[in-house]
Amino acid sequence: MREFIDIAILVAKEAAKIHKKYFNTDFAVKAKGKSFDLVTIADIEAEKAVVSLIRSNFPDHNILAEEGKYQKTDSRYQWIVDPLDGTNNFSNKIPFFSVSIALAKDGEAIVGVVYDVMRNELFSAQKGKGSFLNGQKISVNSASELKQAMLITGFYYDRGAAMIENLEDVKQFLQKEILGIRRFGSAALDLCYVACGRAAGFWEFELNAWDFAAGKLIVEEAGGKVTGRDAKAIPLEKSFVVASNSKIHPKMLEVISR
Repeated sequence: MREFIDIAILVAKEAAKIHKKYFNTDFAVKAKGKSFDLVTIADIEAEKAVVSLIRSNFPDHNILAEEGKYQKTDSRYQWIVDPLDGTNNFSNKIPFFSVSIALAKDGEAIVGVVYDVMRNELFSAQKGKGSFLNGQKISVNSASELKQAMLITGFYYDRGAAMIENLEDVKQFLQKEILGIRRFGSAALDLCYVACGRAAGFWEFELNAWDFAAGKLIVEEAGGKVTGRDAKAIPLEKSFVVASNSKIHPKMLEVISR
């Protein structure tokens, strides 16, 4: 297992070098279908670097990544990669983005790494071994009531019914007199902020596996809880994601699953 976490960290740092190389420079930005779902040269180059490193170490492993499709193998292992989580921030020179790397075995994440190169914050976890920030163990916060809670949310690309529903959730939470709600723009980092106690909870209407696979493990290994809005475990595929310090989880679900 140690070899896996070492490679995941190495891979994340390689992608982060590319983030830093292009940030604050002029680069091409393209839309993937919808005008607000963007991709940049940093996304593409970072994924190429990540895939190359993974394949050089584990040529038979499967890879699920945001920007490309890769041939399936019979391996029980799958790397789940978001080469640049927070592309809209990145493309607008907002320094809040990350690389997210997870390794799953038989459909369960066993390694997770999320790296924010702009703050030099590397979050990591191994199944059953705890979560860490730059090598120091982290844990979720102790908020037991919504009035003690800072929450984070994200907005899915759907600007129709999902957006309306999410805004209603925001309204309902604010009426519970929570400390506040933040929307940062990188779900992987949002989850890590729950894991290290900066926020008590996070929810987003729909995330892909590459958005949450690493962060989910990091939250859980830090003592938190991650489910769908129905309180059930979520698979490593497109899902509604609710994460918390565990203590306020039922209270969050009362609002979100009303």
